[in-house]
Amino acid sequence: MAVHDEPLHILFFPFLASGHLIPIADMAALFAGRGVRCTILTTPVNAAIIRSAVDRANDAFAGAGSPAIDIAVVPFPDVGLPPGVENGTALKSQDDRDKFYHAVRLLREPFDRFLANHRTDAVVSDSFFQWSVDAAAERGVPRIAFLGSSMFARACSDSMLRHNPLENAPDDPDALVLLPELPHRVELRRSQMMDPPKMPWHWEFFNSMNAADQRSFGEVFNSFHDLEPDYVEHFQKTLGRRVWLVGPVALASKDMAVRGTDVPSPDAGSCLRWLDAKPSGSVVYVSFGTLTKFAPAEMHQLARALDLSGVNFVWVIGAAAGQDSSEWMPEGFADLIASGDRGFMVRGWAPQMLVLSHPALGGFVTHCGWNSVLEAVTAGVPMVTWPRYADQFNNEKLVVELLKVGVSIGAKDYASGIQAHEVIAGEVIAESIQRLMEGDAIQKKAKDLGLKARSAVEKGGSSYDDVGRLMDVLTARRSSVKIGEDIQAS
Repeated sequence: MAVHDEPLHILFFPFLASGHLIPIADMAALFAGRGVRCTILTTPVNAAIIRSAVDRANDAFAGAGSPAIDIAVVPFPDVGLPPGVENGTALKSQDDRDKFYHAVRLLREPFDRFLANHRTDAVVSDSFFQWSVDAAAERGVPRIAFLGSSMFARACSDSMLRHNPLENAPDDPDALVLLPELPHRVELRRSQMMDPPKMPWHWEFFNSMNAADQRSFGEVFNSFHDLEPDYVEHFQKTLGRRVWLVGPVALASKDMAVRGTDVPSPDAGSCLRWLDAKPSGSVVYVSFGTLTKFAPAEMHQLARALDLSGVNFVWVIGAAAGQDSSEWMPEGFADLIASGDRGFMVRGWAPQMLVLSHPALGGFVTHCGWNSVLEAVTAGVPMVTWPRYADQFNNEKLVVELLKVGVSIGAKDYASGIQAHEVIAGEVIAESIQRLMEGDAIQKKAKDLGLKARSAVEKGGSSYDDVGRLMDVLTARRSSVKIGEDIQAS
């Protein structure tokens, strides 16, 4: 078969954290379903996290003539981390993080070797691998950046990095700081933003990452046009960057029950049966992703809030499952769970998309990680927002102020998982939950947005069309490269 007759081949190179791996595996399924040959390059532990989802996708493709997704497994570099510690969720200290990011840099060699040995039409690389823009260019392969955030949050980050508005802002942590040159007026409290003098390594890293993405062939987003149309135009016209919006990619998953894990929670099946017995729209789902950690005092107040709210709830305690519950569990809360009338706790990994799309769901208490936000949007579920760090305060702005499908609990402090957070009183959290669950307008707006999300990936939808446009661009590029090679050969 001549090269120009072969299917397009895209290499997907996800960062080594579950929140980055999961949408990449979904995106590979999305493109494979359109006839693209897809390879995911990762390490053994991270391959195991997505293996089941990839196998289910390949089983679905087997009778449809679509090419199978391949996982190319490379060894995790030996940097002094314990065996099996290859993912951001397993890091326990700053020393672990330093070693982990050293390993991330060392992945350049197997990445380069793959491109040298395989004809590749494009690489969709996580933005955290900022070195991949040069490594791909050296092999003549276009690098398409993917961070897995909203366009709004990326635009806020770009404004922050270009203008550093904190430099001339008052020192008061409650001072409002304007992010310049955005389509909307966006203000954050100083305390909700990354402060460059206090976090110089992070500031340098994100500047380097943003510069690499600007030099890339383009950027792909897990979003859709109707969700943030002003920011599509902002990226294309103001920032002059080529973008494709292909989400919500979770809808490409062929098995929502095991999506994103090799160890589903033993509570998962019981949780769904418990939801079956609850009235429509009566349950709030509480989950904070794979990296967010809560201090015992915060867990205590959240448990109090769920009790005080009077609302039915499913609470995924995930990272806190190993904690001694006596450190945080309020008196009487164990009895509330044991009775099973109002509350259900999931220890470990929950099938989040199945929970969110259950008719009993009426709200979602979330840290505002973009995967969680977009999954809630897709399911038509409004949110109580509790951001912690990274892009989460920006995503909260989008959810609460622009889309108007969320209620904020008023979190103020940007701090990572190993830093202390302000403890928010249970009464405040409970009041936010009640406002969300009783708000007819916000419930209707969320359901309307869910319909738009699901239609975006259907044939003729904006995301379906953007996948086709990206494939057309890469096909045209392959043809032009082939013509250039023929001219040189002659």
